[in-house]
Amino acid sequence: MKPSYSLFSSKVLFTPLLLLLSFSLYSVSTNAADSEMDVNNIIAKANSVSYYNADDGKAQARMIIVDAQGNKQMRQFTILRKDQKELGDQNMLVIFSRPTDVEGTVFSVNKKINDDDDRWLYLPALDLVKRISAGDKRTSFVGSHFLYEDVSGRNPKEDTFTLVKTTDKYYVIKAIPNDPNSVEFAHYEIKIDKTTFLPVEVNYYNSNNENTRRMEVLKTKLIDGFTTVLHSKITQLSDGSYTEMQFRKVEYNLGFPDSIFSERSLRNPPKAWLQ
Repeated sequence: MKPSYSLFSSKVLFTPLLLLLSFSLYSVSTNAADSEMDVNNIIAKANSVSYYNADDGKAQARMIIVDAQGNKQMRQFTILRKDQKELGDQNMLVIFSRPTDVEGTVFSVNKKINDDDDRWLYLPALDLVKRISAGDKRTSFVGSHFLYEDVSGRNPKEDTFTLVKTTDKYYVIKAIPNDPNSVEFAHYEIKIDKTTFLPVEVNYYNSNNENTRRMEVLKTKLIDGFTTVLHSKITQLSDGSYTEMQFRKVEYNLGFPDSIFSERSLRNPPKAWLQ
């Protein structure tokens, strides 16, 4: 199963949108039962700092998409996010502003921990609201190397985790999908910073144990007490193509009302919250 890369199709290739964070050091036991408990706690903390910083948040983002021939495309958008519960259900709205051919496009996620997420894409040129099915969550997000699932986060319940090793700075964890037929990889490995619990690198492997895809965090900054990703990159290692994601004007705890994440906001984004 390979990700497809056609723009806005139902089979198109934020993994953070990756990503915002901070927590205390968690010790790892050498006892086998304790190690299993530890790895799940590490993953829970990494999930929290990647997707659940503060009660809500806003950022302006820019993606630079570079194909195998070095040709570049740009996408610019604003992300609004509100947590209904820590490590629980969550709402997200992504509103595109540049370039002109994607201006007004809106991506909406109602993240559900105990069910499939609801993902919707509004295409203004067609005045069309398109549902992103659960089967398409590992396809391209607006023609980039980020997947729809990268944007809202992969549910930890979908994988089995093993603590491979620890170093002075990192936990290295291997993840195997519980449903191999639902994904294009055989397993992935996560390098998690032991101080912040931020996943700083994720490598995906196929059934031949070949490293096919990599996510890297390139720059972080402490904002309002949260270690925040400002620059990340995903590379398709087979051909060297990649997408870089850069964030600016990151703000937390703005007090978003639930109403701005309603279906109405797909066609009428909440302009007062986009300034």
